[in-house]
Amino acid sequence: MTLRLILVRHAKSSWDSPFQEDHDRVLNARGRRAAVDISKHLKTSGFIPAEVACSSARRTVETWERMAPAFPDTTVMRRVPEMYLASTDTLLACLRNCAASPVMMLAHNPGIADFAARLLQQPCTHPRFSDFPTCSTLVVDFDAADWAEIRPGSGALVDFVIPADLKPA
Repeated sequence: MTLRLILVRHAKSSWDSPFQEDHDRVLNARGRRAAVDISKHLKTSGFIPAEVACSSARRTVETWERMAPAFPDTTVMRRVPEMYLASTDTLLACLRNCAASPVMMLAHNPGIADFAARLLQQPCTHPRFSDFPTCSTLVVDFDAADWAEIRPGSGALVDFVIPADLKPA
């Protein structure tokens, strides 16, 4: 059986309010557009999440809210406070608690970039993969029957895209 993970870093957030708590930052205009663009790419490519595990930070929740209209109403979204600024180990533990496939996880750097790199069997050659810019999206497949079986280095790269890749030439 194949399980599919869609790993998304939140879209570009605003730094307009210097006294605002990091957890409460919202998306800026570029981020709002990027979230919609990425969701259209995912839908067109047939990468439709059945379950979404999302950090509780405002910018990750808002990224999902911008993406959600592209997907069926049956997609279940859970806010997972432990995913806020989470490490690779925490993100893996959250993934192992998921039930459906495909799963979309929305989280933050630096943890999400490290998590993405550690999941893959072979390195991704995209020039921006290592820094995993805002709204970066990795699609990876696992030969497993249950998320609890997932181990680092066991994922097959299906797709990696950043918002800049989706702009017309």
